[in-house]
Amino acid sequence: MPPRSIAQLSVLLQSGALDPVDLVEETLAAIAGHPDQTIFTTVLAQRARMEAAASRKRLAEGRSRGVLEGVPLAWKDLFDIEGLPTTAGSRVLKDSAPARQDAAVVRALADAGMVSVGRVNMSEFAFSGLGINPTFGTPRNPASPQGEHRIPGGSSSGSGVAVAAGLVPVSIGTDTGGSVRIPAAFNGVVGYKATRGRYAMDGVFPLARSLDSLGPLCHTVQDAVWIDAAMRGAPAAGVLKRVAVSDLSFVVPETVVFDGAEPEIVAAFEAAVERLAKAGARVRREAFPEFAAIFDLMARHGALVTAEAYVLHRERITGAAAADMDPRVVKRTLMGEKISLADYIATLEARDSLTASFTARLGPGDFLISPTLPHVAPAVQPLLDDEDLFFATNAKTLRNTLIGNFLDVCGVSLPCGTGAAGMPVGLLVSGPKDSDDALLAVAGAVESLLG
Repeated sequence: MPPRSIAQLSVLLQSGALDPVDLVEETLAAIAGHPDQTIFTTVLAQRARMEAAASRKRLAEGRSRGVLEGVPLAWKDLFDIEGLPTTAGSRVLKDSAPARQDAAVVRALADAGMVSVGRVNMSEFAFSGLGINPTFGTPRNPASPQGEHRIPGGSSSGSGVAVAAGLVPVSIGTDTGGSVRIPAAFNGVVGYKATRGRYAMDGVFPLARSLDSLGPLCHTVQDAVWIDAAMRGAPAAGVLKRVAVSDLSFVVPETVVFDGAEPEIVAAFEAAVERLAKAGARVRREAFPEFAAIFDLMARHGALVTAEAYVLHRERITGAAAADMDPRVVKRTLMGEKISLADYIATLEARDSLTASFTARLGPGDFLISPTLPHVAPAVQPLLDDEDLFFATNAKTLRNTLIGNFLDVCGVSLPCGTGAAGMPVGLLVSGPKDSDDALLAVAGAVESLLG
């Protein structure tokens, strides 16, 4: 079925033109009939029908819980769903104890009237930006040219594909190094990574707690605003704050983010910048030595995500379970064994200093704009055939977005035209920590201009 936004579905549901039960049956049928059966890892048919029936009753009685009432959604396979094991994209957790209750944000969106239809695929244990999963299969990027299977991006691979394919209007992902923004850019949808700590993390399987954040993949910034409010337990009825493009100030970072970028990526980004400037936005370009310093720090001391992932998975990757895991995930996680406590503490201390320096470099009201990724989604098979290519591509894919996690910024990836082979390109708007409300308003203005 053609993709529909939350806003489009909400108008139909609230007016009575669309029944929540009919919508959930349509959604379940679309999932079952879709040619790519690797997108969903679990379909919650019984739960979805019960929630849709409850939504129908509330609407009929004039007790709608708001704009999200009756709207279907999917969850990355990291969020606890009561009565089911949380497998985190890995077969080694398939026999783990069922969750005793929903994750906090799952409860929050259920309380807003939303209908959970399933959990979607991901990179195993969320430890890759490519979205390849040898256990559950790798979802095909819907924008792939005919006859090609291009990567969906990760780690929230199923979330990006489920939304782009029109199976659900929104899917909730996690973002530790770009795992919301990367699949959003590769699949041509909107991806909002909130400031770390904006939402309750109870019941979310971690990767690296010092970096983990959450956010929706959806079709519009307005949809993201509604989901953001509901995930925080606030009424999801607010209209996106409107700001004039002519009142906005953007900084284009000249450090790291354009290195090795495909010409088509740069061309699409520069065309967007030109449109912003012609509409009256202030745009300046500036070097950010903090960006380069992050990678120098990782080269000296190792990456925070690798250190924390190693501690989390040490028993698995050094025991029998490793044989049932993606060997690339095992190999990458084992690198954390070499990161000492002194290295880890030195990185945390440097992180504070670099974050302060970066924030001070931004003027009042400044937001960063950059390409979300330096390349479009590549084909899957060459990455499976060549391990060195896999790791090199993974590192390049994560490069631009991981800067934001390290510096604890919030960001929205917006569709920004197409690049090589007609594949989607993303433009990333980022703001300093806790500037989420302003960021969403700015992203909405950019979205409106870019169309």
